[in-house]
Amino acid sequence: MPLLLNIKTTLEIIKCEHSIFALPFALCAAMLAAGGMPAAATLGWIVLCMVSARSAAMAFNRIADARIDAANPRTAMRAIPTGALSQRFAALFVVAACTLFVVGAAQLNRATLYLSPIALAVILLYSYTKRFTRWSHLVLGFALGIAPAAAWISVRGSLDPRILLLTAAVMFWVAGFDVLYACQDIEFDRANSLNSIPQALGVRRALVVARVLHLLMLGFLGFLVAVFGLGKLAIAGVVVVAMLLAYEHSLISSKDLSKLNAAFFTMNGVIAVVFFAFVAADLLIRTAHP
Repeated sequence: MPLLLNIKTTLEIIKCEHSIFALPFALCAAMLAAGGMPAAATLGWIVLCMVSARSAAMAFNRIADARIDAANPRTAMRAIPTGALSQRFAALFVVAACTLFVVGAAQLNRATLYLSPIALAVILLYSYTKRFTRWSHLVLGFALGIAPAAAWISVRGSLDPRILLLTAAVMFWVAGFDVLYACQDIEFDRANSLNSIPQALGVRRALVVARVLHLLMLGFLGFLVAVFGLGKLAIAGVVVVAMLLAYEHSLISSKDLSKLNAAFFTMNGVIAVVFFAFVAADLLIRTAHP
């Protein structure tokens, strides 16, 4: 059963469950575009596109970073460096996921189909940015941040500048937690000429940068609520997100990064789902009682 084993290993390395980071924000944008609940088929194709695009990006990242991962003690046991998964199979998986993404985009409308190659270029080429810029965190943020804009286009067939507020919020949110995540590789990055905010500024200053990025996120979320005229539930959602971010940062200090995984994986998944739940509830209540 080598094929099934390879597929299982690939799904493990791309951590498909972490699609939860950007997906709720894409669903928020879809509901804002529809003024409530979009058609079930549209939601289904959006979810398919989100999962397939992220899967392609993660598998491509594992291929691009194979040599780096093999040299880093933290990542040396990943599937490609250990030989548990071949780069050839991972490359075939990338091609399959990209194809599925384009097919899904074609089912939505012409705009999403025509823009799909650009979206793929952004999310795939991110993998090389840490080789030449310390601001790769923002590139990653933008790669996930285009999801809300794409979801809006999926529903409306065109882009409304207002939804770019959510793109900006997601970009700064992702960049902030990626800065936190990069703190654990600071010495390795310095030794191997890889760029990151922690590598350039040190852990203490990097934590300050992450906090500033997350404050920017909250500012854009507040602006989004105001521009779309959302109600008290959406405002409460922003407040809860602020509290969760504060808790996330309380878990980490320049002298103790032991709870980094909890802050990165668990809290950010909760933040995305919570914000979506509040915005969705706000929109659905307004739709039921106009």
